[in-house]
Amino acid sequence: MSIEFDNNLPIYLQIMTYLKKEIIIGNLKPGDKIPSVRELASELQINPNTVQRTFQELEREGIVETRRGLGRYVTGEESTIMAIKKEMAGDLLERFIRGMQELGFTEQDIITVVEDAVKQP
Repeated sequence: MSIEFDNNLPIYLQIMTYLKKEIIIGNLKPGDKIPSVRELASELQINPNTVQRTFQELEREGIVETRRGLGRYVTGEESTIMAIKKEMAGDLLERFIRGMQELGFTEQDIITVVEDAVKQP
């Protein structure tokens, strides 16, 4: 696993986003075991407390589940995974639209730009 950390965002949020993307694109499938706190902290060369916070947040959101004595696993709930996908898509769209508006694009201009981009091979 390789993450280039952005100094402007908390590391635990960046790890959460990375793991969510891995789940959405299928690199981590429902029921897959995720690395332990120590493994991930060592791999990313960060404090284990940061990884622990990441896992606690992912568990709170229902994205991972802890199986006592066995570790943490990706949820088997497809609806949870789809909700994450929609949420991340919404965040991405929001940033895109805001950026386009800051550049002076109107609603129709933005729609045209997106339509043209989707039509390109």
